[in-house]
Amino acid sequence: MINRCLVIVSTKLLVAGVDEVGRGPLIGPVVAAAVILNPAVDIVGLADSKKLTEKRRLQLDAQIREHALCFAIASASVEEIDRLNILHASLLAMRRAVEKLNIKPNHVLVDGNRCPELSIPCEAVVGGDALHANISAASIIAKVARDQMMVELHQQYPDYGFDRHKGYPTKDHLQAIQNFGVLDQHRRSFKPVRQCLEGLIKHD
Repeated sequence: MINRCLVIVSTKLLVAGVDEVGRGPLIGPVVAAAVILNPAVDIVGLADSKKLTEKRRLQLDAQIREHALCFAIASASVEEIDRLNILHASLLAMRRAVEKLNIKPNHVLVDGNRCPELSIPCEAVVGGDALHANISAASIIAKVARDQMMVELHQQYPDYGFDRHKGYPTKDHLQAIQNFGVLDQHRRSFKPVRQCLEGLIKHD
């Protein structure tokens, strides 16, 4: 999807932080980001993207994109989610993000308890988005990128309210699926979508 890098003149250890967003929604891809921060630039306020306001995420997203030594954003499609399951699709998206980095890191830190298959040493860190700035940065730019996808999807299908719930299984989203049906972008392997397709959810 996206990658960008700045020229590096140092050969010191380069650590990439990796995180994904979008495991819980009923629709759209799962999105991952990999970020190598510039140790010479301190970006204040990096934290788990879920704990930040949308306004603050957007501000930090702009700073990360401007000052990071390198970042990349990648995804796994709805079809891949339904075929592989959400865990393996998430790992695939994270692997793709790391592989898209134009600067090869020496080490990778991943939020969670599983690492994607990489040729680079990788460490999984539970709660890493609150512990490591580079993982926090990855969390933020992945979240902003996926939210923008949902805003664009809302423009195509305004009845579903994707700009508000971002595809998560809220009451409004479930009601919209019942009222207006399942879209091609919905994840058919997820229970509420599958039940609707099978006619197990009754309309009010």
